[in-house]
Amino acid sequence: MVELIAKGGPLVWVLLGSSVLAFGIFLERIFYYHRSSVNVPEMLQGLTNLVRRKKIAEAKHECVLTPGPVARVVHSCLRRHTASRDDLRQIAQEAGQLEVPRLERYLRVLFTVATVTPIIGLLGTVLGLMLTFEEITAVNGMAIPTDISKGVYQSLITSALGMAIAIPSYLFYTFLSSTALSLIHDMERAGIEIVNIICDARDETDSRIVEFEEAETKPPKPTSQQG
Repeated sequence: MVELIAKGGPLVWVLLGSSVLAFGIFLERIFYYHRSSVNVPEMLQGLTNLVRRKKIAEAKHECVLTPGPVARVVHSCLRRHTASRDDLRQIAQEAGQLEVPRLERYLRVLFTVATVTPIIGLLGTVLGLMLTFEEITAVNGMAIPTDISKGVYQSLITSALGMAIAIPSYLFYTFLSSTALSLIHDMERAGIEIVNIICDARDETDSRIVEFEEAETKPPKPTSQQG
């Protein structure tokens, strides 16, 4: 392996650096997505019970203790729980838009590595072939087939290495993109659900107040007098 790297030329080090970068991004994103994943139905169920009992402070505390973009979007809505339904929807949407760049961070870099490394490998092959034929010309065109095949073999090292890096990098990118998209869907679902939870709990309270006021203002029934 070390011999192949030595024969491949300086562009091999560029390709190796790109592979280290791609693998580092993959590990960092996997760790981030793992920490950001939450059980959305279970989380919403717990928050529903707290919101219905008017324990907004405890609900916000639960969101603070829960890492990830889903909890941050829900927390943004709970902070403005007295706002109207339309305002709450706008808050959830804006909070989600702020979280999307965090979820998609470094994915473009990974896609760039997957796209550029084969081209870098091809460039190394072309440069290697040019050097090979330049050496043949230097000796008045007198070269045995072994020398030519040896030069072609060395020049193809970068192309093979470039494709060997590009394929897993693109697979990493596809997997991470699908994971990020899944988290975005969870975030949007949580935002819609928490708005409905807050508004439904508020409507239930208002209806109870109305029923209580009607019961207070209702005149008592006249009692019949017995002779």
